[in-house]
Amino acid sequence: GKAAEFRDDETGDHIMRTSKYVYIIAKKLGLSAKQCELLSHASPMHDIGKIGIPDSILLKPGKLTPEEFEIIKLHTLIGAEILAGTDLPLLKLASEIALTHHERWDGTGYPSGLKGEEIPLSGRIMALADTFDSLINPRIYKKEWELERAKTHIKNERGKHFDPKVVDAFFAGLDEIIAVRDQWKGEEQPKLMELMEKVKRLKRQSAL
Repeated sequence: GKAAEFRDDETGDHIMRTSKYVYIIAKKLGLSAKQCELLSHASPMHDIGKIGIPDSILLKPGKLTPEEFEIIKLHTLIGAEILAGTDLPLLKLASEIALTHHERWDGTGYPSGLKGEEIPLSGRIMALADTFDSLINPRIYKKEWELERAKTHIKNERGKHFDPKVVDAFFAGLDEIIAVRDQWKGEEQPKLMELMEKVKRLKRQSAL
């Protein structure tokens, strides 16, 4: 999971933070300690399908074209396929998360357009943990959001993007989640800028 994450997050801190967010949210939902641990250990593999996405798309600093976004969507299917074909509970759960963490509560997500409780709880929890961390940290295509802006966005997406119960659990554990964010606050922006410059240099060299 960390190997895949390093392709567009050189610190790898995203998977560390999100795995801990997942544990906190699951605990606030009332899941058992064993279930919380399993979810936490499976969640770092949510984006393993990125290894099948071309760098020219994954590392693109600007807005993706509709065609490029369709390719990005494939990382859910690729990840699920990589992790499929096993009876190991951890990998079965990781495959489920990889496949469903971009589904939306209102049915407008991908890859299958699942709605409400059709989406496995693991995917619903990961959707919020992944989105929150992506909002409050810099990415190649955007600057980090202020915490209050991210909180407002999540509140507004309750019942739309996110399961209302998962949103409530997130806010119930928000102090713990912020503590995790502060503990694992990486230096993503300088590393991302350096990575973008590397990509630009490679593109210039390949054009010669």
